[in-house]
Amino acid sequence: MGTTQLAPGANLAALRKERGWSQAQLARSATVSVSLLSKIEIGDRALTPAVAAALGKAMGLTMAEVLGRASVTETDGVRVAELRSAIRDYDLPSNQEVHEDQIAAHLALAGEYRDRVDVARLLTLLPVLLRAATAHAYAANTAAGWMALAETYSTVYWLAARHRWMDLAELAVARQRWAVEQKPNPLGEALAARDRAGTYLNFGDCETGLTVIDRAIATAQNSLGGTERDLAVGILNLRGMTLAGRLDDKREAAREAARHIASAQAASEGLGREVDVHGLTFGPQNTLTHQLATCVDLGRPHDALALTDDLPAALAGLPPTRVAPTHINAARAQLDIGDREGALESLGTAWEVAPQMARIHPMGQEVFRVLVSLHRRSNAQLIRLAKLSGIAM
Repeated sequence: MGTTQLAPGANLAALRKERGWSQAQLARSATVSVSLLSKIEIGDRALTPAVAAALGKAMGLTMAEVLGRASVTETDGVRVAELRSAIRDYDLPSNQEVHEDQIAAHLALAGEYRDRVDVARLLTLLPVLLRAATAHAYAANTAAGWMALAETYSTVYWLAARHRWMDLAELAVARQRWAVEQKPNPLGEALAARDRAGTYLNFGDCETGLTVIDRAIATAQNSLGGTERDLAVGILNLRGMTLAGRLDDKREAAREAARHIASAQAASEGLGREVDVHGLTFGPQNTLTHQLATCVDLGRPHDALALTDDLPAALAGLPPTRVAPTHINAARAQLDIGDREGALESLGTAWEVAPQMARIHPMGQEVFRVLVSLHRRSNAQLIRLAKLSGIAM
């Protein structure tokens, strides 16, 4: 499956050397400084998604390939093969009799595994759920049945994107879109557009991803009303601010990010609380987590950390899928301002909250690698995280 145990910066160095390129050649082609590239490769600076996208483009690779695919165990590899088989059979429903309440129960269970970032159990469940949801969608031929299938594909996309299995992520998004189009479903189409834009994000094509988002927002505003409109527009704007924060032109990035942040905040105020919809969460808290991450991507670590003076309280009640990445983003910001101990503490919190996510999260790996490099000597926390992550010190 082309997996790697290397942290992103180390993976970048390996990819460059495989091609026989010097640092000067790659830096020139990607329009980054040799000094920055050198620091990234030795671990004195973190490889950010935006820089990974630029370097990947110079080498003819996607951002996801530069960051490196997350590895899986042999058993999980078998489960991935079963999942791929179920996706191939998208138009070959089985004759099994499946009731709507069974699908709902399995989707709820998948949601629990996803929220807890229990990747092993989710990977075991998904092939079975996908075949059952396919059979039910064809048999029932209702908007609810097709939406349940689309939600299943959305979860497949989430799993694939977290591991940077981008071929599988793209296929899942295409099937998700196909499922929601079987019956009129404006909310489902908005959620599918959000995931489609995510594939552009992972490939480093943020401009096209924003085009997908803006078009979907306009459609949602015209076709939905009330709570459903707030949910669709809000969720799309969360993806929009992430895409905007990673644009090459930082002036345009700041302008676009501010637009999507304001729109998301307005939609979240309309809801007043966190709302779950088809496996996704939107509300004031989730908007803050995305705003914090976007500030870090924009190179504004002080703004990111100033969003709240009590991050655990601000994240209270959110699932580990949001809590762990937010602490990783806080660690990125703390590292950027020179607060190494704070970054180490935030990274440790991410590992405690969702160890399986922290293990496969590229920026979690990268921040840890840089902390090891900068500390020059080990301490108990670094040793503990090294054992958990599998990254050599």
